[in-house]
Formats: sequence, C-alpha cells, structure tokens
Amino acid sequence: MTTLTQDPRRLDEATLAALFTGAHTANTFADTPVGDEELTRIWELARWAPTGANLQPLRVLFVRTPEAKARLVPLLADTNRDRAASAPAIAVLAVDDRFHDAIPTVAPFMVPRQGWLEENAAARGEMGAYSGALQAGYFILAVRALGLAAGPMAGFDKAGVDAEFFAGTSWRSSLVVNIGHPGPDAFRPRLPRLPHEDVVRFA
Repeated sequence: MTTLTQDPRRLDEATLAALFTGAHTANTFADTPVGDEELTRIWELARWAPTGANLQPLRVLFVRTPEAKARLVPLLADTNRDRAASAPAIAVLAVDDRFHDAIPTVAPFMVPRQGWLEENAAARGEMGAYSGALQAGYFILAVRALGLAAGPMAGFDKAGVDAEFFAGTSWRSSLVVNIGHPGPDAFRPRLPRLPHEDVVRFA
C-alpha cells in the first residue's frame, strides 16, 4: 500500500474537515449578513473548476434582496422554502446554452469547432451539463472554504425560475444553493456514506 507523504501542497486535517468530512448541508441560517464582496469571492474561487475544453458554461445569479427572494422562494419545493427564506443569500446556478460564444476568449484552440457546437444543440447541452456540474461542485466547496455554510437544493420549478429571472437570455437554471452562517439546529445528524470496500476498485 502506498504511504501518504507530507507534501506541502496537502491540506491539513482541519481544512479537509471544513471542506469534506466535517461539512454538512445547512438547513437554517443565522441573521448574519453575507456581503456582495463575500459572494464575489466565492465565484473568484469557484471559477477555477476544470471544465471540458475550458468552456466554463456555469453562470450565477446571487439573490439577496427581500424583493428578489420574494420572487424566488415561491418557485421552490414546499420543503425548501423556509430554509431558503432564512438564508442571507441564495445562488441560482445556471448553464449558459450559448457558452460557446466565449470560445475565442477562453479556448482559442476550439475556434474551429465553434460552428459545430452552434449547429449541434444536443452535443452542446451535454457538454454544458457535464461541465456545469463540475463547476457547481467547486462552487459549494468555495462557499465552505470561506467559512460559510451551503445548502444545495434541486427541488424547484426550473421553468418557473427561468421565466422569472432569465427570460430573454440563454441561461437555464440547474441548482439553487443557500448561503450563509449556520443558524440554530442547522445540521441534521450525519447520514452514512458508502464505505470504500463497496464502491472502489483497483485495476
């Protein structure tokens, strides 16, 4: 068995716990505000996620005013509304169906394939969904890395959110993430994870 060496790039146990082993999805949030600078910082970290051909399809709408939250919360599943209403900020993660428009900037080597992506909506959608999911995972880790709690939720009316917030654009919602400092009884008991014996193989 390979022994883990002390690499200076390796995170310490406290940091690993904050990001992974000790992190929980928050269900309630404190009144402590989360400022626009903190929200921008989340993206400044999350944008380094790997994506197919560096095409970066994820887009983010930060909902933090009472007026905007009043538009969003009714579009969430019943079980998600109270926790979202208590969050100081809510991120609506979306995939831009026209991510290929940015190819000359983010992936100049892909310019010859830009026309192919324009004509192949199915392939574009598959690339966007895959890379957007990678970016969403990094986004949640970025929230945790800044000492905040994340509450990702897939239960919402995607068509309704798109009509309310993204009408006339090429953005399509994929995930909602509550962001803030944990409130009272924010964390439920940890549920089991599958052991490596059941899910990992070596070849």
